[in-house]
Amino acid sequence: MQAYFWTKTAHLVFVIAWMAAVFYLPRILLNLVEAGDVPAVRERLELMGRRLYRFGHAMFGFAVVLGLVLWLHFRVVGPWLHVKLLLVGAVLAHFIWAGRWLKGSVQGRPLPSTRTLRWFNELPVLALVAIVYLVLAKPQF
Repeated sequence: MQAYFWTKTAHLVFVIAWMAAVFYLPRILLNLVEAGDVPAVRERLELMGRRLYRFGHAMFGFAVVLGLVLWLHFRVVGPWLHVKLLLVGAVLAHFIWAGRWLKGSVQGRPLPSTRTLRWFNELPVLALVAIVYLVLAKPQF
């Protein structure tokens, strides 16, 4: 039973680290738009964004591996898991989309408006609330 709790703890730590990247990357994009044409600021934000994007992917990878261990070895299953995984996939798509915007910005393509980026920044919060509810309540639908 101790191995289960250590695995679950590590899974949660990596999920939290990934979610930090999910929340912060759109904020870096917003700062890039607001920086305008100041080269030193843009270079610093682009560097931060690239590093954060790589970090986020690594954290997601570790979280997935540990999630697979919880699922396959410890048999954490239920109908709620399918909905949770669907929402996790949506958050991953959101993160990849933000990464594509960052790569486009580095290549000189314009970013969306600050208003769009502010809304985009809030979307994963709703998914996270639903994911946490599903994990804690484990509804049987």
